[in-house]
Amino acid sequence: MGISSMTGFAKQNGELVFDDLSFNWSFELKSVNGKSIDIKVKSPSWLGDISIQLKTILSKYFSRGSFGVYLDVNSENSNQKIRINEDLLSQLIERAIEIYNKNQDGFAKPTAGELLNAKGVIEVEDSMLGDENMETFQKTLFDSFEEGCKSLRESRLLEGAKIKTALMDILAKVEAIIGDIENISKNMPEKLKEKLRQQISSMLDTNVNITEDRIAQEVVFYVAKADIQEEIDRLKAHIKTATELLASKEAVGRKLDFLCQELNREANTTCSKSVDINITNYGMELKTLIEQFREQIQNIE
Repeated sequence: MGISSMTGFAKQNGELVFDDLSFNWSFELKSVNGKSIDIKVKSPSWLGDISIQLKTILSKYFSRGSFGVYLDVNSENSNQKIRINEDLLSQLIERAIEIYNKNQDGFAKPTAGELLNAKGVIEVEDSMLGDENMETFQKTLFDSFEEGCKSLRESRLLEGAKIKTALMDILAKVEAIIGDIENISKNMPEKLKEKLRQQISSMLDTNVNITEDRIAQEVVFYVAKADIQEEIDRLKAHIKTATELLASKEAVGRKLDFLCQELNREANTTCSKSVDINITNYGMELKTLIEQFREQIQNIE
Protein backbone atom coordinates (compact mmCIF):
# COMPACT_ATOMS: atom_id res chain seq x y z
CA MET A 1 0.00 0.00 0.00
CA GLY A 2 1.29 3.47 -0.89
CA ILE A 3 0.63 6.91 0.57
CA SER A 4 -3.02 7.14 1.60
CA SER A 5 -5.10 10.28 1.99
CA MET A 6 -7.54 10.49 4.89
CA THR A 7 -10.22 11.88 2.57
CA GLY A 8 -12.35 9.47 0.57
CA PHE A 9 -15.82 8.21 -0.33
CA ALA A 10 -17.27 4.83 -1.29
CA LYS A 11 -20.69 3.29 -1.83
CA GLN A 12 -21.51 -0.42 -1.68
CA ASN A 13 -24.86 -1.98 -2.60
CA GLY A 14 -26.17 -5.49 -1.99
CA GLU A 15 -29.25 -7.68 -1.89
CA LEU A 16 -30.41 -10.94 -0.34
CA VAL A 17 -33.62 -13.00 -0.79
CA PHE A 18 -35.32 -15.30 1.73
CA ASP A 19 -38.30 -17.05 0.13
CA ASP A 20 -41.00 -14.33 -0.01
CA LEU A 21 -38.86 -11.72 1.77
CA SER A 22 -36.12 -9.80 -0.03
CA PHE A 23 -33.68 -7.14 1.17
CA ASN A 24 -31.55 -4.58 -0.60
CA TRP A 25 -29.17 -2.18 1.06
CA SER A 26 -26.66 0.55 0.48
CA PHE A 27 -23.57 1.44 2.51
CA GLU A 28 -22.08 4.92 2.25
CA LEU A 29 -18.60 5.38 3.68
CA LYS A 30 -17.04 8.81 4.06
CA SER A 31 -13.73 9.77 5.64
CA VAL A 32 -11.99 13.06 6.40
CA ASN A 33 -8.91 14.13 8.36
CA GLY A 34 -8.51 13.02 11.95
CA LYS A 35 -5.67 12.80 14.48
CA SER A 36 -6.63 9.21 15.31
CA ILE A 37 -9.42 6.88 14.15
CA ASP A 38 -12.98 7.96 14.90
CA ILE A 39 -15.97 6.02 13.51
CA LYS A 40 -19.64 6.97 13.62
CA VAL A 41 -22.23 4.43 12.40
CA LYS A 42 -25.88 5.04 11.51
CA SER A 43 -27.97 1.92 10.82
CA PRO A 44 -31.61 0.73 11.18
CA SER A 45 -32.47 0.01 14.82
CA TRP A 46 -34.12 -3.34 14.02
CA LEU A 47 -30.71 -4.75 13.04
CA GLY A 48 -29.53 -4.40 16.61
CA ASP A 49 -26.12 -3.07 17.58
CA ILE A 50 -24.13 -4.03 14.50
CA SER A 51 -21.96 -0.91 14.81
CA ILE A 52 -19.36 -2.73 16.94
CA GLN A 53 -18.72 -5.30 14.22
CA LEU A 54 -18.70 -2.63 11.50
CA LYS A 55 -16.13 -0.61 13.43
CA THR A 56 -13.98 -3.70 13.91
CA ILE A 57 -14.03 -4.43 10.17
CA LEU A 58 -13.20 -0.84 9.23
CA SER A 59 -10.30 -0.71 11.71
CA LYS A 60 -8.60 -3.55 9.79
CA TYR A 61 -8.18 -1.27 6.78
CA PHE A 62 -7.48 2.16 8.30
CA SER A 63 -5.44 3.60 11.16
CA ARG A 64 -6.35 7.31 10.97
CA GLY A 65 -9.30 9.42 9.92
CA SER A 66 -12.78 10.48 10.94
CA PHE A 67 -15.29 8.06 9.38
CA GLY A 68 -19.04 8.22 8.78
CA VAL A 69 -20.81 4.94 7.95
CA TYR A 70 -24.44 5.08 6.78
CA LEU A 71 -26.51 1.96 6.14
CA ASP A 72 -29.92 2.10 4.44
CA VAL A 73 -31.94 -1.15 4.19
CA ASN A 74 -35.17 -1.74 2.28
CA SER A 75 -37.29 -4.89 2.27
CA GLU A 76 -40.08 -6.31 0.14
CA ASN A 77 -42.48 -9.03 1.19
CA SER A 78 -44.46 -10.77 -1.57
CA ASN A 79 -46.69 -12.38 1.07
CA GLN A 80 -47.65 -9.36 3.12
CA LYS A 81 -50.83 -9.50 5.18
CA ILE A 82 -53.12 -6.64 6.07
CA ARG A 83 -54.62 -6.44 9.55
CA ILE A 84 -57.34 -3.98 10.57
CA ASN A 85 -57.46 -2.79 14.14
CA GLU A 86 -61.19 -3.41 14.65
CA ASP A 87 -61.31 -1.89 18.15
CA LEU A 88 -59.69 1.36 17.03
CA LEU A 89 -61.87 1.53 13.91
CA SER A 90 -65.05 1.07 15.97
CA GLN A 91 -64.06 3.89 18.29
CA LEU A 92 -63.32 6.16 15.35
CA ILE A 93 -66.68 5.38 13.70
CA GLU A 94 -68.54 6.04 16.93
CA ARG A 95 -66.79 9.37 17.51
CA ALA A 96 -67.13 10.43 13.85
CA ILE A 97 -70.90 9.78 13.88
CA GLU A 98 -71.28 11.62 17.16
CA ILE A 99 -69.41 14.68 15.85
CA TYR A 100 -71.31 14.63 12.56
CA ASN A 101 -74.73 14.47 14.29
CA LYS A 102 -73.87 17.50 16.37
CA ASN A 103 -72.43 19.51 13.47
CA GLN A 104 -74.23 18.37 10.32
CA ASP A 105 -74.09 21.86 8.83
CA GLY A 106 -70.33 22.19 9.33
CA PHE A 107 -69.08 18.67 8.56
CA ALA A 108 -69.48 16.24 5.70
CA LYS A 109 -70.16 12.59 6.40
CA PRO A 110 -66.90 10.68 7.03
CA THR A 111 -66.05 8.16 4.33
CA ALA A 112 -64.74 4.64 4.84
CA GLY A 113 -61.46 5.62 3.19
CA GLU A 114 -60.93 8.49 5.60
CA LEU A 115 -61.52 6.25 8.58
CA LEU A 116 -59.26 3.50 7.27
CA ASN A 117 -56.48 6.04 6.62
CA ALA A 118 -56.43 7.05 10.26
CA LYS A 119 -53.11 6.21 11.91
CA GLY A 120 -53.03 2.73 13.42
CA VAL A 121 -56.20 1.41 11.79
CA ILE A 122 -54.43 -0.59 9.07
CA GLU A 123 -51.27 -2.49 9.94
CA VAL A 124 -49.02 -4.38 7.53
CA GLU A 125 -47.70 -7.63 8.96
CA ASP A 126 -44.19 -8.32 7.64
CA SER A 127 -42.68 -11.73 8.00
CA MET A 128 -39.91 -11.41 10.56
CA LEU A 129 -36.53 -13.01 10.08
CA GLY A 130 -35.79 -15.95 12.32
CA ASP A 131 -32.52 -16.19 14.24
CA GLU A 132 -30.81 -18.29 11.58
CA ASN A 133 -31.86 -16.02 8.71
CA MET A 134 -30.93 -12.94 10.71
CA GLU A 135 -27.46 -14.36 11.28
CA THR A 136 -27.12 -15.06 7.55
CA PHE A 137 -28.37 -11.57 6.72
CA GLN A 138 -25.92 -9.86 9.07
CA LYS A 139 -22.99 -11.93 7.78
CA THR A 140 -23.88 -10.92 4.22
CA LEU A 141 -24.08 -7.29 5.34
CA PHE A 142 -20.64 -7.52 6.93
CA ASP A 143 -19.15 -9.07 3.78
CA SER A 144 -20.71 -6.27 1.73
CA PHE A 145 -19.34 -3.68 4.14
CA GLU A 146 -15.85 -5.15 3.85
CA GLU A 147 -16.02 -4.66 0.08
CA GLY A 148 -17.04 -1.06 0.75
CA CYS A 149 -13.98 -0.64 2.98
CA LYS A 150 -11.75 -1.89 0.17
CA SER A 151 -13.33 0.61 -2.22
CA LEU A 152 -12.81 3.41 0.29
CA ARG A 153 -9.19 2.39 0.70
CA GLU A 154 -8.69 2.57 -3.07
CA SER A 155 -10.32 6.01 -3.11
CA ARG A 156 -7.94 7.22 -0.41
CA LEU A 157 -4.92 5.70 -2.16
CA LEU A 158 -5.76 7.51 -5.41
CA GLU A 159 -5.97 10.80 -3.55
CA GLY A 160 -2.79 9.90 -1.65
CA ALA A 161 -0.88 9.43 -4.91
CA LYS A 162 -1.72 13.03 -5.86
CA ILE A 163 -0.57 14.29 -2.46
CA LYS A 164 2.68 12.31 -2.74
CA THR A 165 3.44 13.96 -6.10
CA ALA A 166 2.90 17.40 -4.54
CA LEU A 167 5.09 16.52 -1.55
CA MET A 168 7.94 15.22 -3.72
CA ASP A 169 7.81 18.43 -5.72
CA ILE A 170 8.09 20.49 -2.52
CA LEU A 171 10.98 18.36 -1.26
CA ALA A 172 12.84 18.88 -4.54
CA LYS A 173 12.49 22.66 -4.14
CA VAL A 174 13.60 22.48 -0.50
CA GLU A 175 16.65 20.41 -1.48
CA ALA A 176 17.60 22.94 -4.18
CA ILE A 177 17.38 25.83 -1.72
CA ILE A 178 19.50 23.95 0.83
CA GLY A 179 22.11 23.52 -1.90
CA ASP A 180 22.06 27.27 -2.64
CA ILE A 181 22.46 28.08 1.06
CA GLU A 182 25.39 25.66 1.36
CA ASN A 183 27.15 27.20 -1.64
CA ILE A 184 26.85 30.66 -0.14
CA SER A 185 27.98 29.49 3.30
CA LYS A 186 31.19 27.97 1.87
CA ASN A 187 32.35 31.44 0.84
CA MET A 188 31.40 33.06 4.13
CA PRO A 189 34.84 32.90 5.88
CA GLU A 190 36.54 34.91 3.11
CA LYS A 191 33.61 37.36 2.94
CA LEU A 192 33.67 37.86 6.70
CA LYS A 193 37.41 38.38 6.65
CA GLU A 194 37.15 41.13 4.02
CA LYS A 195 34.17 42.72 5.73
CA LEU A 196 35.96 42.74 9.06
CA ARG A 197 39.10 44.24 7.47
CA GLN A 198 37.02 47.08 6.01
CA GLN A 199 35.28 47.75 9.31
CA ILE A 200 38.54 47.86 11.26
CA SER A 201 40.18 50.10 8.67
CA SER A 202 37.33 52.57 8.83
CA MET A 203 37.37 52.69 12.62
CA LEU A 204 41.11 53.04 13.18
CA ASP A 205 43.69 55.51 11.98
CA THR A 206 45.24 54.38 8.71
CA ASN A 207 48.70 54.41 10.34
CA VAL A 208 47.68 51.74 12.83
CA ASN A 209 48.95 48.35 11.78
CA ILE A 210 46.41 45.51 12.12
CA THR A 211 48.12 42.19 11.96
CA GLU A 212 46.77 39.31 9.97
CA ASP A 213 46.71 37.20 13.14
CA ARG A 214 44.38 39.66 14.83
CA ILE A 215 42.07 39.72 11.82
CA ALA A 216 42.20 35.94 11.65
CA GLN A 217 41.16 35.66 15.31
CA GLU A 218 38.17 37.90 14.74
CA VAL A 219 37.22 36.05 11.58
CA VAL A 220 37.32 32.73 13.45
CA PHE A 221 35.02 34.17 16.10
CA TYR A 222 32.46 35.49 13.61
CA VAL A 223 32.64 32.40 11.39
CA ALA A 224 32.01 30.13 14.38
CA LYS A 225 29.06 32.26 15.39
CA ALA A 226 27.61 32.26 11.86
CA ASP A 227 28.45 28.64 10.98
CA ILE A 228 25.33 26.88 9.66
CA GLN A 229 26.91 23.72 8.29
CA GLU A 230 25.45 21.66 11.12
CA GLU A 231 21.96 22.95 10.28
CA ILE A 232 22.55 22.24 6.57
CA ASP A 233 23.63 18.67 7.33
CA ARG A 234 20.54 18.09 9.47
CA LEU A 235 18.27 19.56 6.81
CA LYS A 236 19.78 17.20 4.23
CA ALA A 237 19.27 14.25 6.59
CA HIS A 238 15.63 15.22 7.17
CA ILE A 239 15.00 15.48 3.42
CA LYS A 240 16.48 12.00 2.94
CA THR A 241 14.26 10.62 5.71
CA ALA A 242 11.16 12.31 4.27
CA THR A 243 11.86 10.82 0.83
CA GLU A 244 12.25 7.35 2.36
CA LEU A 245 8.99 7.73 4.32
CA LEU A 246 7.10 8.74 1.18
CA ALA A 247 8.33 5.53 -0.46
CA SER A 248 7.16 3.44 2.50
CA LYS A 249 4.19 1.09 2.35
CA GLU A 250 3.10 1.96 5.89
CA ALA A 251 1.02 4.80 7.34
CA VAL A 252 3.57 7.61 7.75
CA GLY A 253 1.43 10.70 8.42
CA ARG A 254 2.45 11.09 12.07
CA LYS A 255 6.15 10.53 11.30
CA LEU A 256 6.09 13.13 8.53
CA ASP A 257 4.31 15.57 10.82
CA PHE A 258 7.09 15.22 13.40
CA LEU A 259 9.75 15.49 10.70
CA CYS A 260 8.14 18.69 9.47
CA GLN A 261 8.63 20.21 12.93
CA GLU A 262 12.33 19.31 12.79
CA LEU A 263 12.70 20.84 9.34
CA ASN A 264 11.10 24.05 10.54
CA ARG A 265 13.38 24.17 13.59
CA GLU A 266 16.53 23.93 11.44
CA ALA A 267 15.19 26.56 9.02
CA ASN A 268 14.56 28.94 11.93
CA THR A 269 18.07 28.41 13.29
CA THR A 270 19.56 28.99 9.84
CA CYS A 271 17.75 32.32 9.55
CA SER A 272 18.72 33.43 13.06
CA LYS A 273 22.44 32.67 12.48
CA SER A 274 22.54 34.21 9.01
CA VAL A 275 24.94 37.11 8.40
CA ASP A 276 24.18 37.23 4.68
CA ILE A 277 21.00 38.69 3.17
CA ASN A 278 20.90 35.99 0.50
CA ILE A 279 20.95 33.22 3.10
CA THR A 280 18.22 35.03 5.02
CA ASN A 281 16.06 35.29 1.91
CA TYR A 282 16.61 31.62 1.09
CA GLY A 283 15.79 30.76 4.68
CA MET A 284 12.46 32.58 4.48
CA GLU A 285 11.65 30.79 1.23
CA LEU A 286 12.58 27.53 2.92
CA LYS A 287 10.15 28.18 5.76
CA THR A 288 7.36 28.91 3.27
CA LEU A 289 7.95 25.59 1.50
CA ILE A 290 8.06 23.70 4.80
CA GLU A 291 4.70 25.21 5.74
CA GLN A 292 3.27 24.05 2.41
CA PHE A 293 4.69 20.61 3.13
CA ARG A 294 3.09 20.61 6.58
CA GLU A 295 -0.32 21.56 5.17
CA GLN A 296 -0.19 18.70 2.68
CA ILE A 297 0.79 16.02 5.20
CA GLN A 298 -2.21 16.88 7.38
CA ASN A 299 -4.19 14.90 4.78
CA ILE A 300 -2.00 11.77 4.99
CA GLU A 301 -2.96 8.70 7.01
